[in-house]
Amino acid sequence: MARPIRFVTWSSQFVHKSGALIMATSMSCFLRNKLPIINRNQYNQLRCGIHRAIKQHKAISVGILETTSVEDKVADTKHAKQGDSREPDSAFQKIDPTFENARESFKSKTNGELIRALLVFKLCAYKPLVKYNKKLLKFGRAILGKTLFEKVMKASFYGQFVAGEDEIRIKPTVQRMQHFGIKSILDYSVEKDLSRKQAQEKEQEACVSDAQPPDLNNSGPNVHFRFHHDFGDRRELVNLARTYFYEDEEACDRNVQYIIQGIDAVSGATQGTGFAAVKLTALGRPQLLLQLSEVLTRMRRFYDILATGNWNDGTIRTRDFERHLKSYMLDKKERKRWLTLIDTSRDGVIDLLDWHNLLEVNISLSKVLRVPNLQTGQLEPLVTAMTDEEEECMKMFLLRIDKVAKYGKEKDVRVMIDAEQTYFQTAINRLCMELMRKFNKEKAVIFNTYQCYLKDAFNMATTDLALSERENFYFGAKLVRGAYMEQERKRATMIGYEDPINPTYESTTAMYERVLDEMMRHIKLNEPGKIAVMVASHNEESIRFTLKKMQEYGIYSTDRVICFGQLFGMCDQVSFSLGQAGYSVYKYVPYGPVEEVLPYLSRRAVENGSLLEKVNKETRMMRQELWRRFKSFQFMYDPKKECPIPVQIHGAPPMAGSRMAAEN
Repeated sequence: MARPIRFVTWSSQFVHKSGALIMATSMSCFLRNKLPIINRNQYNQLRCGIHRAIKQHKAISVGILETTSVEDKVADTKHAKQGDSREPDSAFQKIDPTFENARESFKSKTNGELIRALLVFKLCAYKPLVKYNKKLLKFGRAILGKTLFEKVMKASFYGQFVAGEDEIRIKPTVQRMQHFGIKSILDYSVEKDLSRKQAQEKEQEACVSDAQPPDLNNSGPNVHFRFHHDFGDRRELVNLARTYFYEDEEACDRNVQYIIQGIDAVSGATQGTGFAAVKLTALGRPQLLLQLSEVLTRMRRFYDILATGNWNDGTIRTRDFERHLKSYMLDKKERKRWLTLIDTSRDGVIDLLDWHNLLEVNISLSKVLRVPNLQTGQLEPLVTAMTDEEEECMKMFLLRIDKVAKYGKEKDVRVMIDAEQTYFQTAINRLCMELMRKFNKEKAVIFNTYQCYLKDAFNMATTDLALSERENFYFGAKLVRGAYMEQERKRATMIGYEDPINPTYESTTAMYERVLDEMMRHIKLNEPGKIAVMVASHNEESIRFTLKKMQEYGIYSTDRVICFGQLFGMCDQVSFSLGQAGYSVYKYVPYGPVEEVLPYLSRRAVENGSLLEKVNKETRMMRQELWRRFKSFQFMYDPKKECPIPVQIHGAPPMAGSRMAAEN
């Protein structure tokens, strides 16, 4: 039987510097010699604590051997900085963490809306209907005609999952949600319904360069970033995300206008609290993202060789870089010219990518995106061959991205860049960080998306976070599990590269929680409002984890640095419970003409059919609420009478620090 750990009590006293070393040494020896059942790790921890306490001139009173959590230390430090003596968060006290309060969850819904939702979710439970939903929708359109078909859809699937046809018609829905504590991420969800063959042909044309050798496509160390015909239809095995296929440059320009109209809609309908969602594949040829992803991967490998991997924030000092280059056979003049070209900011720091350099129309990309061959000493292009037309397309692609971000900043609307497949994501992630660098200097305008089902999610998120802290710009992140798992795994297996996805659902959950915990830790270590995170999840366990960590770190709902996001028409028991308690909550709100959002509706039907357990809980609660209303003779239930926020709405995540957060 193990003996109980002995403890030592020192009377509280002020320790003078001159005696600190002697006392610390004596105490350390005493602990080591007299407390044999303390292991080495415990001994070292306690000894370090003693030294630290003495150094800080603090009184020590040890009653038991206890480890203080990182969260407590961070919270204590932050509260000490702010002079924070706040009462416990009232929102946390109000929320029901089981999300079982049917009345609270659906008080914003009319009886008709609840009945419609029950009907839609019931239909989604029929597997044959879900499996053949696209054919059934086309058949219904042909039989009923346009007018009747649209009426049927608005009374069912369209009405449940889409807010309206345009920015004018969505306003009543958006405003009603605002009055119940829910803000909006607006997205013009129009898609073209292509056949598999059409999609493959368009993708091949858009991803393979005319200047690229035919045999290069299926070989080489960077095969991950090559086009493969079997995966030309990027919609296959993807039920949760929208897919854009490149048509031509004019179509990309039209997409920019749609996005700008969407930003205007956000600005007009959400009173400055909303987001606009953007997919970068809508703005240019996917070939450009493939090539840029490959370039960044190869450049990273090259920098790792010279910098021995010691540059986690994506940068390396020019003098250090040049010192490494001197040991290789690179001409001095050529070396100087190349270093000058890639360090355009003249700050003595080389980055993986320089946004202003890429946007410089007078500089050829082939000159910028190259590295020295360490064997020959010659500079070699990183980009596989591009025609002049393709290089011009790349410039236009970057200018479109810049235009969208700039317009969002002008309209005071945050722009959320969606994540996509891993063979695009390296480029998307880096471009997003360059946008943050440029537009997030005064407030969080650009938000990046991190897919936590990826093995490298934590490294990507922490690298980007470190860059934002080093360069002092605002950091915005949306955390999701991911939408391309089946497709990514199949592609990795067939083509022959490492599966980028975490092996199990549990490991993805662990990654999600790890990334979120790290974000919260940095929130408390930085000035208020510098980092904002959206927890985009329908998983109730992830929501409960977030609420618990917010409480542990001392992050309040009123701080507006953590917000939650769910899809419109789904998971209302979570969204409205959180929003009405006082948390910052968003719904992803699609809009567009009925016939042009059918692909989106098809995905929602498939998603709900695959989430029967979660849907069953929501429908059970809906039935409970309807039964309660009918027993109370509330046959003409009016949500306006239950509105908890008649005038003022809950604020958005911070745009420019804590003061702005409080105002929003």
